[in-house]
Amino acid sequence: MSEFIYPSAALIAGADEVGRGTLVGAVVTAAVILDPARPIVGLVDSKKLSEKRRLALFDEIVEKALSWSLGRAEPEEIDQLNILHATMLAMQRAVAGLHLTPDSMLIDGNRCPLLPMPSQTVVKGDSLVREISAASIIAKVTRDRKMAQLDLLYPEYGFVQHKGYPTSLHMEKLTQHGVTPQHRRGFAPVRNALLDADISASVARAL
Repeated sequence: MSEFIYPSAALIAGADEVGRGTLVGAVVTAAVILDPARPIVGLVDSKKLSEKRRLALFDEIVEKALSWSLGRAEPEEIDQLNILHATMLAMQRAVAGLHLTPDSMLIDGNRCPLLPMPSQTVVKGDSLVREISAASIIAKVTRDRKMAQLDLLYPEYGFVQHKGYPTSLHMEKLTQHGVTPQHRRGFAPVRNALLDADISASVARAL
């Protein structure tokens, strides 16, 4: 991670999100302040880790971090605000939930929410900044666990396999079984599924 120069601040927090591109469920964000006295080995972008390693690092971050917090924006908020603004809102909630106030925030990507402390974006920050890597792991594990819960409620959709992303399997299940209350109605594939269902219902009534 030598490509990134850390700001000169006593308490630095990193933030990242998971689930912007999915069709179902909340977008989940995390903010993490690591403890320099308790280093964690192996922090990288959560997507580059095996599930087993990601879970182990999740537990280590929870144990060793000075502070960590989660933020969410629910499907209804995503539909009302759009995914970008809902993600910024979830980021703000994650930062507000930290029990320590960071002196500086580092945000993955190229969009920064309005925050009460100095903040900057870092493109590919989940690979360059250990605090953002930690946040990506916390957010990813948390959202995957939520998808596992949804899979128990809606086993016919295969949420454990595709995590809500618009894979061919998800599209097939959406066509077969329709839209759940957890789907984001503002996203085109879900909107189209609702339209198809309305058309089919109208045709059935006309017969």
